[in-house]
Amino acid sequence: MAYEGILLGMGNPLLDISAVVDEQFLEKYDIKLNNAILAEDKHLPMYEEMATKYNVEYIAGGATQNSIRVAQWMLQIPGATSYIGSIGKDKFGEEMKKNSKLAGVNVNYYEDDSAATGTCAVCVDGGERSLVANLSAANCYKSDHLKQPEIWSLVEKSKYIYIAGFFLTVSPESIQLVAAHAAANNKVFVMNLSAPFICEFFKDVQEQALPYVDYVFGNETEARTFSKVHGWETDNVEEIAIKISQLPKASGTHKRITVITQGADPVVVAEDGKVKLFPVILLPKEKLVDTNGAGDAFVGGFLSQLVLERPIEDCVRAGCYASNVIIQRSGCTYPEKPDFS
Repeated sequence: MAYEGILLGMGNPLLDISAVVDEQFLEKYDIKLNNAILAEDKHLPMYEEMATKYNVEYIAGGATQNSIRVAQWMLQIPGATSYIGSIGKDKFGEEMKKNSKLAGVNVNYYEDDSAATGTCAVCVDGGERSLVANLSAANCYKSDHLKQPEIWSLVEKSKYIYIAGFFLTVSPESIQLVAAHAAANNKVFVMNLSAPFICEFFKDVQEQALPYVDYVFGNETEARTFSKVHGWETDNVEEIAIKISQLPKASGTHKRITVITQGADPVVVAEDGKVKLFPVILLPKEKLVDTNGAGDAFVGGFLSQLVLERPIEDCVRAGCYASNVIIQRSGCTYPEKPDFS
């Protein structure tokens, strides 16, 4: 089987500005832990304040890009992954290119003249994280870039395509193009609920994409928000996972499988109207560094085995392994080689 470009990601590339902050900082900018939001005007000064007041690390991030980087690391097959998104023509953009190429991902960024490379403040407190994304150039992605022959060739070459729900806020048109291509060509299309605000405020574009989605990822908070928004009147994650898997589908080639993570509680996998639970690798509290990227790493680990056509048990095990590695390190980073068998 040819693995070159087998897995394609499309999303919002953001340079993570990660720091351990204090309660005062969180209160000042009205930031809740274990949440992900888009920056409003009131948040804009925080990036500068973080950089001057705290010990910050810069890491190439953005949900989809994190997952693709982790999948590439797990696979250890040169050129297996590609990624599309929009950055600015600036030093953060150059940093991102350097970072991603080092990770072995074939990145194809649209470079925008008018906006700065997007950033994401990763505020860590007691090992828990909160994300505040200032999309900036990431918000400028247009389907015109996707339609260019050399970019579209990446879509054609891929057999698995992953897009985090965050990209619904940027270019639903690009998502529809890729989703329709996947359905027409018997490819596997994967999306993530990504954040409660996506389920609430981008419900319409999410609903347009869902019929094409073969694997839906999310965590328990996102699943419960999805249920509430759709008037399902249940908080039971297992029930919600089954209901999501049974929503209408655009193509009957692949059945839909829902995968919901629940922190330290078992991973819920819904398929064929049934649920399986898989335990996660428990980590002693003192070994937890930060949870940033844990969900992205889970997806990356899972996808690394999915593209190898391994059974779902192996995919979940790889997801749990990858997220366990990530939460013991600062940001979405990993050692040189994985230790997964």
